[in-house]
Amino acid sequence: MKQLDTLSYLKLSKIQKIGYKLASFFCAIPKWFVGLFLKLWGFIKAIGLKIADTCVDIVKTFKNGSWKTRVSFLVMGFGSVMFGQWLRGLLFFAFEVVFIIYMIFAGAHWLSQLGTLGTKLPTTEDVYNPVFDDTVETTIPGDSSFKILLYSLLTIFFIIAFIYTWRVNIKQCRINEEILASGRKVKSTKEDMKAVLDDQFHKTLLSLPLIGILVFTVMPIIFMILVAFTNYDASHPGNGYANLFTWVGFENFNLLLDFGGGKTFAFGEILAWTLIWAFFATFTNYFLGMFVAMMINKKGIRLKKVWRTILVITIAIPQFISLLYVSNLFADNGVVNGILLKLNIIDKEHIIHFWGETGQNPWLPRMMVILINIWVGIPYLMLITTGILMNIPQDLYEQSRIDGANAWQQYTKITLPYMLFVTGPYLLTSFVGNINNFNIIYLLTGGGPDNPKLIVDGTIAGDTDLLITWLFDLTTGASANYKLSSVIGILIFLVVAIISLVVYNILPSNRREGDFS
Repeated sequence: MKQLDTLSYLKLSKIQKIGYKLASFFCAIPKWFVGLFLKLWGFIKAIGLKIADTCVDIVKTFKNGSWKTRVSFLVMGFGSVMFGQWLRGLLFFAFEVVFIIYMIFAGAHWLSQLGTLGTKLPTTEDVYNPVFDDTVETTIPGDSSFKILLYSLLTIFFIIAFIYTWRVNIKQCRINEEILASGRKVKSTKEDMKAVLDDQFHKTLLSLPLIGILVFTVMPIIFMILVAFTNYDASHPGNGYANLFTWVGFENFNLLLDFGGGKTFAFGEILAWTLIWAFFATFTNYFLGMFVAMMINKKGIRLKKVWRTILVITIAIPQFISLLYVSNLFADNGVVNGILLKLNIIDKEHIIHFWGETGQNPWLPRMMVILINIWVGIPYLMLITTGILMNIPQDLYEQSRIDGANAWQQYTKITLPYMLFVTGPYLLTSFVGNINNFNIIYLLTGGGPDNPKLIVDGTIAGDTDLLITWLFDLTTGASANYKLSSVIGILIFLVVAIISLVVYNILPSNRREGDFS
C-alpha cells in the first residue's frame, strides 16, 4: 500500500482518513509477522551461538586448566575445595551424589518408559488372605502412564539443572585459576558466604520464587502440552488400574481442527463467538463506562457523590451472587416471564427463552450475556475513567472552545485520545481477560443451550460456550477428555499471544510514550 505524505492525508475526507488508517493497519500486519519471525530467528541464532561459545569455553578450560580443574569435570566441587572454597565445593559434590543416586534408582527407570508410557496392564491374581483363611481375587496394578510422563518430565528438568550446575562448577574453577594467575587471592568460604548474604543477596532471595515458578507454573504447562500428544481421557486414564494412554502425535489436533469430512468445525464457531464476545464485552463496557463518568463529572450535575456511591455499592455485592440472581430472574419460569404472563403479553406456550433453546437461534442468549456484562462492568469502568478524566488539563478544553470546537470534536480530539493513551494496556488485558471470562458465561447459561452440531469426539458444546468454558466441560464429568482439553489450552494460548503481541505493538502508549507527557 502506498504511503501518503502529510499534505495528501490532510486533503482526505473523514471517511477516507478512516479507510486509510484501517488499510494501513491491515497492511502492516504481514510486515509485523515477518519482523516477528526474523526476531525469533535471531533469538534462536543467538542461543545457538551462546551454546557454541559455551562448548568452546569448556574445551579450552579442560585443555588449559590445571589438574584440579580437570578432576572437577568428573568430581564436581573438587576444584573449589582445592582452591579453598570448601563450602561451595561440598554443595557441588552433594548435588552430584544426589543426582547419580536418583538416576540409578529412579530417573533411568522413568526415562526408559517415556517412549511407550508403559506396557504392563493391570492383572488379577488369587492372593491368600489370612483374615478370611481363603484366597481373594486381587488386582495387581500395572504401569501408570500418568506417573511415567510426570516423573520423566521431572527427571528431564533435574538433568537440565545438573548440566547447568556442572557448567557453573567448571566455570568457577576457570575463574579461580585466572584470579590466581593475576596474582590476586581467591575468595575464601567466609567471603563466599558474605557475598551470598550481601553482595549477591538478590540472587539468593529470588532463588526460591524461581524454583516455585519452575515447579508450579512451567512444569504444569509443559505437562499439559505433552498431554495434547497422547490419548489421555476417561477411557485411557493410565492410573495403573485401567487402560494406559500413549503417544498419538498430532491426531488430537487433526480431530479438533478438522474442516473436511462433512463435519461442523466446532472449534472455529466457538472461537468466532469467543472473539465476538470479547470485543463487545470489552468495548461496550469501556465506552459506556466512560460516558457515565463524563455525565457525572459534567458541570451542573448535582449529587455527584450520590451517583458515584450508588454505582460503587453494586461492586460491593459479590459478582457471582448477582449473576446467579439474574440467571434465575430470566429463566423460563423466572420472574420476568411471570410478569409478562400476568400482563398477558405472552402465554404459557410462548414464553421467552432468554437463555436459549436447543436447535433455535443462538443469538438471543448471546445478546443477553453481553447486555448483563454491561450492567456488571460499567461501575468498574466508571471508577477507572473518572480518575483519568479529572487529570485531563482543562486548558485544552478552554482553548478548543475558543477555536470553535463543539462537544463531539472535543471528545474525539482531546478526551478519547488521552483515554486511549492511558488505558491502552488496560484495554488489551481486559480483552484477553474476556476471552477467558469463565464466570459470566458459566454462571448465567452454563455454556448452553447445547448445540448438537458443535460436537467433537462425542462431547457437545453449547451456543454460548467460550473456549474456556468448553475446556472446562471437556475436563469434568465421567467422559473427561483431557487430550482435547490440552489442545484447546494450547490454541487459546496461541490466539491470546498473537492478539496481545499485535495490539501491544500498535498501542499509542507503547509507540508514542512522550506525546502526553
